[in-house]
Amino acid sequence: MVWPVTTERDGSGQLIIGGVPVSHLADEYGTPLYVYDEATLRQRADAYRQAFERHYPRARVVYAGKAYLATWLLPLLDEAGLWLDVVSGGELYLAVRGGFPAERIVFHGNNKTPEELALALELGVGEVVIDNHYEIELLAQLTAERQVALDVLLRVNPGVDAHTHEYRKTGIVDSKFGLLIQSGDAARAVERIRAVPGLRLRGYHAHIGSQIAETEPFATTINVLFAFAAEMRDRFGIVPDQISPGGGWAIPYESDDPDAAIEPYAAAVAGSALQAAERWGFDPPVLTVEPGRSIVGPAGVAVYRVGAIKDIPGVRRYVCVDGGMADNIRPPLYGARYTAALANRDGAGSDHAVVTIAGKYCESGDVLIRDVELPTVEPGDLLALPAAGAYCLAMASNYNLALRPAVVAVADGRARLVQRRERYEDLLAREVVVVPNQTGE
Repeated sequence: MVWPVTTERDGSGQLIIGGVPVSHLADEYGTPLYVYDEATLRQRADAYRQAFERHYPRARVVYAGKAYLATWLLPLLDEAGLWLDVVSGGELYLAVRGGFPAERIVFHGNNKTPEELALALELGVGEVVIDNHYEIELLAQLTAERQVALDVLLRVNPGVDAHTHEYRKTGIVDSKFGLLIQSGDAARAVERIRAVPGLRLRGYHAHIGSQIAETEPFATTINVLFAFAAEMRDRFGIVPDQISPGGGWAIPYESDDPDAAIEPYAAAVAGSALQAAERWGFDPPVLTVEPGRSIVGPAGVAVYRVGAIKDIPGVRRYVCVDGGMADNIRPPLYGARYTAALANRDGAGSDHAVVTIAGKYCESGDVLIRDVELPTVEPGDLLALPAAGAYCLAMASNYNLALRPAVVAVADGRARLVQRRERYEDLLAREVVVVPNQTGE
């Protein structure tokens, strides 16, 4: 199922999400528009927590904020009992200003700046995941200056090649992330952390990539982590309280994609952790997983209005919409595939044709969907793209000085604007010198 759980059609064929007609939302808030279904968000957050609680005695679900983070989302995550993973000072600032408990925030990133780490200490984050030797030295200095202690995990590179796009692989040997186990680099980092009074090493973390639809790479990663933990126990006497294979579980983007359900994933990951703990002689530590896309992705739908339609006989029909790569860079960046549907009507009784959905930006690669079968589309129609909740808005830009879209949350027949559309004057907000217009204003 690629659509939010509340998706339906009314008697006139209009697409309904959260009890609200998509056409009404487009008329009120304009397009492009991102619509988030709160029921889907709550259901998937609860499903993660409950699945891991069923299969593992000490589980922690940490939402990966890089997929999509906004202040309106934070209370839903908090109510579900999730922790939060941030990867920048900006994400950390937004989370704490938005009321999320700092003690349930984990700070990731491969090149955290001194200013970002100082902010993390000032705000009292729950954990920092150390990614390299540079960060160890920074934290040694910062904790000494402040006379504080900090819980840390060490991110190791397990050398696991996940089956995903090259740009989304983060656990292979040739990666900017983590300290390589095979070279002894990770062990040297453990030894250094032990010598820093302000750092409490709680365990080990790895992340092998994203949009992974097989459990075997996660099982391999877990075994590597426990084997490394056993070596560190034997060498240094360190018994981990936490093991994390990261996140990266996939979602379907098209109707024929694998289902990638949460329950079997949780069962497989938890089972692998229990077996590895027994094999290497550990009481089960806290098992931390970091879903982002697989919570928020299925809850979001992007809505566009059709403009120009260009036919190239015998070649292609381009259906152009009023958004594109500025709000969703994933198709040109990763070759990501989406599906689409008419939202203002169902097109019943009309002919179907394979078309290409193109954006409005000045790049030939600005294509949202290369080939998709749709009923006859006309200028003014609304197109909805499901599974757009993750890594669309989070990676949105002002390319061509585009205005970033509005965001609406829907639930029980009600809609609330949670982020307004940018205005032209917003484009000048960071300018230091503004040339007056001809009227002198």
